[in-house]
Amino acid sequence: MVELSKKQKFLKFLFYVIPHHAVSRVVYLITRLRGPQVKPMIKWFVKKYGVDMNDAEEPEIGYYQSFNEFFTRALKYNARPIAPGENTLACPCDGTISQAGPIQAGAMLQAKGSGFSVLDLLGGDKTMAAQFADGRFATIYLAPYNYHRMHMPLAANLTKMIHVPGRLFSVAPWTVQEIPRLFARNERLACFFESAAGPIAMVLVGAINVAAIETVWSGLVTPPRGKKISDYDYSHTRKEIEKGAEMGRFNMGSTVILLTGKNVEWLPHISAEQTVKMGQLIGHFPDTG
Repeated sequence: MVELSKKQKFLKFLFYVIPHHAVSRVVYLITRLRGPQVKPMIKWFVKKYGVDMNDAEEPEIGYYQSFNEFFTRALKYNARPIAPGENTLACPCDGTISQAGPIQAGAMLQAKGSGFSVLDLLGGDKTMAAQFADGRFATIYLAPYNYHRMHMPLAANLTKMIHVPGRLFSVAPWTVQEIPRLFARNERLACFFESAAGPIAMVLVGAINVAAIETVWSGLVTPPRGKKISDYDYSHTRKEIEKGAEMGRFNMGSTVILLTGKNVEWLPHISAEQTVKMGQLIGHFPDTG
């Protein structure tokens, strides 16, 4: 493991002591301000993080009325082709894979030598956790320059959503290496679906400065009120979402954890440190029809 720099050591200390949610609420307000300060803010961000605006539906910086509008910008039509075929699994977002592999003994790898349980990740829901006991996972980190909307990896029907309050540690690669069980400690939104491939789940993990996560079916979910786990049951409705359709977005960046059951066979190159694009082929499953 690479030794932390002095700056990283200081930041690690800060992450344990600062009021995560208070800081993130301030960021929430700043990123929604409108006025002459917005354009310079976006220009600075694009230059600092090397944001490629060529794929944006609206590439002109002056178009965006707030920083959050820019950050959650839409893409041009067909900028991310969706993996064809009814029995294929498409990547749900742009980003870099932090870890990927089998779920073993109910646990997932976070970094070399450390991990966390699926049960903890899913807020203690034993029924949901059991569905992924022999499945696979991929943890995808969305950097500041990435496209920040998430899309369906295959056609599926929403059955349940769980919001789990928690901390808002940074999810930068070095903090994932350093902070134990980070993804099972941070605030997160777990969305469960039934599909032709069996059960799948997309866990949207919050982080410092993220400030808000939203879905297409419920709108803004975080920031919430209270500190209790919230459970939303959609099993008695039909909320079918097409493959490649938007399912949610991060207002500021974070991490998506995709879980699949044992029926899905992931491609061999879906492994740590691989850069991925939304829509690209990452796996396939047998025809159960």
